[in-house]
Amino acid sequence: MAKDLIYKGHPLQRKDNIIYYGSFADPYVIMMQILDTKKVGDLDVATKVSVQLQLTDPSVKSRDRIVKKTEKDSLYAAIDVAAIWLERSLAGR
Repeated sequence: MAKDLIYKGHPLQRKDNIIYYGSFADPYVIMMQILDTKKVGDLDVATKVSVQLQLTDPSVKSRDRIVKKTEKDSLYAAIDVAAIWLERSLAGR
């Protein structure tokens, strides 16, 4: 059984080049999409990552669910801004 990956108290789930951060049971979730990578040794390292804070409400049209978005040049920078956005949104700030 795979153990869920948790970062700063919220789950991380990856499917191909998309990483979801947060729970779909909460009002907000972060979607990070890896848009570009480069080879470092035998690893693919993200060099361009789209970050979107999204509403999880299914009654809202998909194009209207995006609350904030940005692009970062590394996965580290992307998850850093994602953690801040998610915390602030869930705290109602």
